[in-house]
Amino acid sequence: MALTREISLGSLRLGGGNPLFLIAGPCVIESEAHAQMMAERVAKIASDAGVPYIFKASYDKANRSSIKAFRGPGLTEGLRILGKIKSELHLPILTDIHDASQAAPAAEVADILQIPAFLARQTDLLLAAAKTGRIINIKKAQFLSPWDMGNVAEKVASSGNQNIILTERGASFGYNSLVVDMRSFPILQKFGYPVVYDVTHSVQIPGGLGHASGGQPEFIETLARAGVAAGVDGLFLETHDNPAAALSDGPNALPLAQLPQLLFRVKELSALVHRWSNT
Repeated sequence: MALTREISLGSLRLGGGNPLFLIAGPCVIESEAHAQMMAERVAKIASDAGVPYIFKASYDKANRSSIKAFRGPGLTEGLRILGKIKSELHLPILTDIHDASQAAPAAEVADILQIPAFLARQTDLLLAAAKTGRIINIKKAQFLSPWDMGNVAEKVASSGNQNIILTERGASFGYNSLVVDMRSFPILQKFGYPVVYDVTHSVQIPGGLGHASGGQPEFIETLARAGVAAGVDGLFLETHDNPAAALSDGPNALPLAQLPQLLFRVKELSALVHRWSNT
């Protein structure tokens, strides 16, 4: 396990051999009340487990399968909701941006700007995000190899911003399937930036329902344990109190009731991996 750069986020320390951290929340802001409830409940679960926590939710899902799919409340309203959660619950915030014009306003609220996997090579978007000075979480595109991410990270770092996180979310394997190559994690870590495993999108079946993506959530814990055993710095997962009723990515979301057990297990495993790496 390669030692990665440490990134400071308030009192949190990400990467650099620090404890496993968690990025989690619903896929999209469904309503102010639901986002607030999810932030409170996930924060309590993470706190009880002793796992550093960053809340994530999207104000807009710009790459939904169908034109009829729910996208979210939009930039202005979504950032207002995220800002309220940040100030009231004192949580760091991650949200994704889809266009260079969104970088500056999103950075006024979000501590981490996320570049969606489909947009990982969009130079103008990467540079606009980097220039905000915020931490940039880049999802590895489904069509990119892990070694290709060196060029992607270099685009952000060229601005002088080296607060970069690289996230694996699976690679396209034929049609409607994703596979995670565990070699990806040590390869990504060689670039020196903290590496996160997006475990719930890795069990997604893109377009599997025709009008929407399907998923195999029964494999979330198995893959999460595998990624942590491979030495990732953090886990990313989407969770929902009622995945069957979720307005986006419900088929691959972790039921909230299963989160405490998952965190307990991966935290123990991560501690063991850290002990191995220090011997």
